[in-house]
Amino acid sequence: MRLILVRHGRTNSNVTLRLDTAYPGADLDSDGLEQAASLVERLSHHPIEAIYTSNLVRTQQTARPVAEHRGLELQVLPGLREISAGDEEMRAYAPGETSQYLATMVAWGSGHPEARVPGGEDLQEVLDRFDDAIATVAASGHEVVMVVSHGAALRVWSYARVAGFPQAIGAAHLDNTGVIVADGSPEDGWTLAHLEGVRSHDAESANA
Repeated sequence: MRLILVRHGRTNSNVTLRLDTAYPGADLDSDGLEQAASLVERLSHHPIEAIYTSNLVRTQQTARPVAEHRGLELQVLPGLREISAGDEEMRAYAPGETSQYLATMVAWGSGHPEARVPGGEDLQEVLDRFDDAIATVAASGHEVVMVVSHGAALRVWSYARVAGFPQAIGAAHLDNTGVIVADGSPEDGWTLAHLEGVRSHDAESANA
């Protein structure tokens, strides 16, 4: 099957560099709503059969224009939610400041999967619940599915599960409504088919 993994549109928390990961989360701002609307055309060549989102409202708002255009219902899977910021929830960071949240993910990539923000998740907990959500998507029997999730969750899961993704994204940042297209299955693994909407990593450290 083909997974079209989409990061949600922009929120005010993204603009203010605030770690916003808990339910229900911020709404899309005006730019985010325009980004969501642009997905109708950007994804028009994909024969999307179903749309799944996390339980945070910004993913559902991002998916809604495509869902309405295609006459599809949104299906909510809480396992697609953002990586928890734990005790850092709603903390704002200055431009260029490295958050403990980002430092934890750097630690995961450096071979320390047990690292976590106090009150947050470790790497295995994130992968387990995201894997479960993707298994539910795959079990639907659809061939092409849109999945709207979050910047950190998508990057971490794709880095671990999608062949070719680490090399393609490098140190770049998955921008709002960035798209990762992966082909495969939970049993056989996933391979990157297309990546768009990335830029050099900047101060938007939360990436949520």
